[in-house]
Amino acid sequence: MPASSFVPRKAPRTATVLTAAALLAVLAAAPTAQAASEPAAREPIAPGASYKAAYDTLGPQRLTPAQQRLSDAKQAAATRAYDGIRTQAALAGYKLSGGVHQSQKTSYWCGPATLVITQSAADEVAGRSQQDAANLLKTTTSGTAWYGININVPSPTGYPMADALNYRLPGAGYVPRALPYTPSATDKANFKQHITHNTDADYAIAGNAWEVPGGPHLVGHPNVEIFHWVAIDGYNTDNAAGQVNYLDPVGGVSTSVISWAGAVPKSAHISSDTITTIMGGRGYVW
Repeated sequence: MPASSFVPRKAPRTATVLTAAALLAVLAAAPTAQAASEPAAREPIAPGASYKAAYDTLGPQRLTPAQQRLSDAKQAAATRAYDGIRTQAALAGYKLSGGVHQSQKTSYWCGPATLVITQSAADEVAGRSQQDAANLLKTTTSGTAWYGININVPSPTGYPMADALNYRLPGAGYVPRALPYTPSATDKANFKQHITHNTDADYAIAGNAWEVPGGPHLVGHPNVEIFHWVAIDGYNTDNAAGQVNYLDPVGGVSTSVISWAGAVPKSAHISSDTITTIMGGRGYVW
């Protein structure tokens, strides 16, 4: 869906597809084993999670075996590095990977803009063509898919953003991380580990936001349903990534292209827990 689009909803379907994200949401909400005398502890349902569960149309997602192996290896490395960061004294604010912002050229090119921004964090090359990025990602007027599109690269996986980043940055090892509608405490902790891991290695994260009425939104975004890509390119060292920095392709766009763009900054800080919740039901590429 284009960043500027909002599709009014009428009523939830009586039966919805149980996506991988939905299954994770159920598992995250399930109580762990406890003594019989103790009440079952549950994750609070995130604002907007019920809306996402009712209206999600994304089919089942799966990582390839190679993606799963890479994800497991990166997770182990990110956990070790983050444990070291938490033991350090305050380091002086934000550490950035240095993505170069681009404003999206159309109302539905947030994905192509995010691809070139995220790529620039690693190789410091600015000014790449969003048209070329849109062609690679197979972006349409409905936007850039999170999952289900095989792009023209060797061994496509169905995750176009991850495949495009790995194609353009050989050896970067980008992997997708799907999130449930209500990200768990573990999901939020993992995201902190992932943004510190990537930033410290001079890579940004491509985040796929799903903003819904009543749920949290990115800075300057209206309280409507918005599917949107952003580049997350740094973290606050003073609180071990309790807040992150992101680059929003809507920033700098004319209001004649996206009516609400005037309130959106090119770069903003946000709680890492909040942006993890915003990405719930989709996810991020790290």
